[in-house]
Amino acid sequence: MAWNKKKRNDGGDELFSENSRIERERKQGAIEDAQAMADNSGTPEEGLGVPKDAWGTVRRLWGAARGERWRFGVVVAAIIVYTGFHVAAPAYSAHVIDVLWTSIQAAFAEGRTFTVGWDTGGRELAIYFAIWTGACALYSVQCFVMAGFAEKLNLSLRTSIAEKLNRLPLKFYDGHKPGEVVSRATNDLDKMSEVLQTGLLKLMSAVGTIVGALFMMFRYSLLLTGIFLVFALFSTVVTQYVSKQTLRLAAERQRYVGKLTATVEEAYSGRLIIKSFNREELSAAEVSELSDKLARASRRADFATNAISPLIRFIIRLAQVLIAIVAGGMLVGGQITIGVFQAFFHYIYQVSEPLTQLSFTINTLQNALASVERVFDILDEEEVEPDPAPDVAASLPAEVEGRVDFEHVRFGYDPEKPLMRDVTFHVKPGQKIAIVGATGAGKTTLINLLMRFYEIGAGEIALDGVDTHAMTRADLRRNFGMVLQDAWLFDGTIAENIAYGRPEATREEIVAAAEMARMDHFVRTMPQGYDTHVENDAENISQGQRQLLTIARVILCDPKILILDEATSSVDTRTERDIVRAMETLMHGRTSFVIAHRLSTIVDADLILHMRAGTIIEQGTHEELLAEDGPYADLYRSQFA
Repeated sequence: MAWNKKKRNDGGDELFSENSRIERERKQGAIEDAQAMADNSGTPEEGLGVPKDAWGTVRRLWGAARGERWRFGVVVAAIIVYTGFHVAAPAYSAHVIDVLWTSIQAAFAEGRTFTVGWDTGGRELAIYFAIWTGACALYSVQCFVMAGFAEKLNLSLRTSIAEKLNRLPLKFYDGHKPGEVVSRATNDLDKMSEVLQTGLLKLMSAVGTIVGALFMMFRYSLLLTGIFLVFALFSTVVTQYVSKQTLRLAAERQRYVGKLTATVEEAYSGRLIIKSFNREELSAAEVSELSDKLARASRRADFATNAISPLIRFIIRLAQVLIAIVAGGMLVGGQITIGVFQAFFHYIYQVSEPLTQLSFTINTLQNALASVERVFDILDEEEVEPDPAPDVAASLPAEVEGRVDFEHVRFGYDPEKPLMRDVTFHVKPGQKIAIVGATGAGKTTLINLLMRFYEIGAGEIALDGVDTHAMTRADLRRNFGMVLQDAWLFDGTIAENIAYGRPEATREEIVAAAEMARMDHFVRTMPQGYDTHVENDAENISQGQRQLLTIARVILCDPKILILDEATSSVDTRTERDIVRAMETLMHGRTSFVIAHRLSTIVDADLILHMRAGTIIEQGTHEELLAEDGPYADLYRSQFA
């Protein structure tokens, strides 16, 4: 206990404080970036956002559709002609009815039976049928072409996002949740495509139909049109009010959907912990409570959504009753014909239905534009510095030796708050380099800089004397093999996961790598052996077995330089001993960087880098550092005290 107190007084508190500060600052920056984006964009699943710059987004979206604008032009032309047919049909129906009524009256006056002939209404009926046939054909054309326009635009933006994601730096992924990025690339673009195919078509058709129908109504009767407009204005006000309430209730429902989904997912993923702590009833009660809240919110939202149409139609029906009374008097007085009487009611329907849906359509379009803005936010993210052109990029020797040099490297996740100020060390080919230090000291950061996952602020990192900044990232990284602390498996078989870095590898090579990683024995005990299907979140293999699999993956790639970031952290002592022997064979003649907390695994390293707060405070062999009796010696003794 006395020794522990002395150790803390020798700088342990300062070390912990400094490392914690750096880690907090880096994570806080990522959290603030993510929070700012959430505040500006809203939750993607809610779909209830409002665009910050609607017209700017429309112009940019139009620019993105450069190769497909002709489709939109065809749609607009089809809508114009379709609207003309749609508005003309009721007017022509008035003529058809008047012709038929006149022919019926004439036949009745002459005492003969009325039959429809070419000259007694047949021609007019044929033309009327042709008008509606043309309208139907044009409607089909605009829907088909608009679907092509929307899906082509969707594909273009998805391709842009896919290419953009490959050019984004790691700091972007540090500050954004995977679900958020996936949602923008899928849900938001699907919403845009759906709204273009439905909402935009409805809006353009509705505007054209309303204008045309009102024009014809004014031609027939100013009085009747005035009566209708009074009721239409009232229904619009009611629609606007109910729409706002509907959006509010829908937002509330979606919040509960999100909470319930997250709770169920959490309960499923943590079911073993829930059972271990006898929390089954409490967990079920929490899900039940959220389900009840969601049910109540859904009931309110569904009522508001489904009540608006009957309410608006009731108002329009009142208008129709009053118009029917007035129009009936005008019909009896000979001011309008029976054809005009029925045509006017047809125009009332053409205007009232679009008015009922107009506010919802506009809200849908706003939501879609907000979704597109979120997509453009990704496309506007700062990209990694581009690789030099192939004709000017520096090339490594045909046979890479593995010499690594850090010269006065300066780096910070935030340029204003540097983490590394002056890091210098030199690695000879074939050496084993151990990197030790407390959590947050900068060990993994050092490796990330070597792999060019982040760009340094100053200094130089060289591989075999070639500046890594002067070569392409692909040329640099093909010489490295990494085994990380968090073992990640891809959806596929065990053999496919081992061969991830070398898909062309034979089964014999895969098995040899597995044997070298000491995992062949447990693979052969599985039902399908190397053809056993695994995925990252499955539980058919243990965490330690996952680690062995990722080690076999690197062994198969046979890289020139190895990077082992706590590669044996999830395996037992005996397995660790086997892996260390296998890795020693693999590392023979290769440069290797080993990040380790258990110092017993790196006592044979050719060079040990002891880091604190992003700076190398000591470097040397195990014996040299123990002889200095500095921080490394304290750290080593603490593990065996």
